[in-house]
Amino acid sequence: MHSDPDFEPPVNPLPPAIIVLALIMVVVEGALSLAAAGIIGGPTGIGWRIGALQDYGISPLVLEVITTRGDYGRDLVQRFVTYPFVHGDFTHALFAIALLLALGKFVGDAFGSIKTLVVFFGGSIFGAVIFCLLARDSSPLFGAYPAIFALIGSYTYILWLRLGQTGQNQLTAFRLIGFLLGLQLVFGLLFGAGQSWIAELAGFVFGFAAATILVPGGWGALVARLRQRG
Repeated sequence: MHSDPDFEPPVNPLPPAIIVLALIMVVVEGALSLAAAGIIGGPTGIGWRIGALQDYGISPLVLEVITTRGDYGRDLVQRFVTYPFVHGDFTHALFAIALLLALGKFVGDAFGSIKTLVVFFGGSIFGAVIFCLLARDSSPLFGAYPAIFALIGSYTYILWLRLGQTGQNQLTAFRLIGFLLGLQLVFGLLFGAGQSWIAELAGFVFGFAAATILVPGGWGALVARLRQRG
């Protein structure tokens, strides 16, 4: 412990909420990867990932059962917030955790832990709902990317505000989302397009919209900006 009030750590600490989210993903992926390698779980361990995707992923059928049958059982409802913690493989999880730490640090410093959790889980839920409404088949949605895209949306809005305050081109705030969507398009053309982009784009929209309220002074700044252009 450093008692010097002027001491500054070489690396700024991550927000507690981001640490907890990342640790959950690490533990889940660690268990699934070890089971797939036959290190834990015995002969049945190889099926743990498939079982987790079936039990905690979400598909259009889930929303259909909830809305048509009025079934709000825990097994169905929890999927809207559990699917971000189960990934398709180790690489899928690794990139998600890396993005979570990078974007979560930026958004968490601006919002604080509680608001960051609102963005993360709000983006997860909104992305899942839109996915269930628009997806053309029953392929499940899993992985943290819709929630991460929500963090990207909030990051974009914060950057948009800061660029406006300094008189710079605010469109540059959208470079990251443009790059990611373009990269996803390329991968889709090369390897076949999945439908997770629906949830990811919805997550981005949620994160951007939520930031207008959550960021300190964000709503007032947006209204003022719109009035200037009116």
